[in-house]
Amino acid sequence: MDQTTANSDGEPRPLPNNPQAYGQSSYTGMSYQVGNGNITVVSPPGAYDNIVHPEDPAAVGEGKQHSQSPPVYSYGMEDSAFNDATIRRGFIRKVYLTLMIQLLVTVGIICAFLYWETLRRWTWANHWFSYTMMAAVMVLILALSCCVNLRRQVPLNFIALSLFTVAEGLMLGSVSVYFAAEAVLWAVGATALVSFSLSLFALQSKWDFTGLSGSLWVFAWTLVSFALLCAILRSQYVYITYACLGTLLFSLYLVFDTQLIVGGKHRKYEVSPEEYVFAALNLYLDIVSLFLLLLQLIGLCQ
Repeated sequence: MDQTTANSDGEPRPLPNNPQAYGQSSYTGMSYQVGNGNITVVSPPGAYDNIVHPEDPAAVGEGKQHSQSPPVYSYGMEDSAFNDATIRRGFIRKVYLTLMIQLLVTVGIICAFLYWETLRRWTWANHWFSYTMMAAVMVLILALSCCVNLRRQVPLNFIALSLFTVAEGLMLGSVSVYFAAEAVLWAVGATALVSFSLSLFALQSKWDFTGLSGSLWVFAWTLVSFALLCAILRSQYVYITYACLGTLLFSLYLVFDTQLIVGGKHRKYEVSPEEYVFAALNLYLDIVSLFLLLLQLIGLCQ
């Protein structure tokens, strides 16, 4: 079909819906011959607007179709991963299941050091074992904290976390042999009670502890400085004060980490659901630190 028409003078004219020829223009009524047939298109007089490619979209259809612009996307309006309750519950379940397995393995290793007399005597005779396990624990903590791929990639994250749990259990067992079995059991019970109570408080409280990371960091370095003072003074009362302050610090850290994991509308910060290994590691370190400080406090009081 030809794309031009002829007027009464015989000159070719483009079709009226050709945007390049007309755009927005006005014309009086004209007759157009379409193709070689006998079909004639008659347009009434009036203003003609280019409706094929309108320059003003709001003018077409009285602005009903094009009057509203598309919504502006804002990077601050993304939905958090914790907005989905299913994802959050699955993440919390995975974290606490991993934590319970870690704690059970650790308690089993400590009991082996306490009640296996041969192992207990061997640990007394080989002081290097405690320092070796301490160094291994520090290396694994740094690896899990700094290497994102290590703690997110399955099964490497579970392998690394298992090695860390065993090394931590061996270190705690080698430390426990220097205390009476009764004191160690009291420390285990007190740690379980304190941890459970603080976890319930963190879950139910509307107070937001997730914004206190800087304050807790300052408190921790202050406690390190106080530990150096304890090494110089060598006073039992100073040791008791240090153990009490350390228990307070890691109690706050336990509440802090629990609220980071649980999240919610009252929390300023949240842990990503992909960081379940890192979240379990944080809670485990908080509980282990509480155990060591309570064990020290019970031993000093006895």
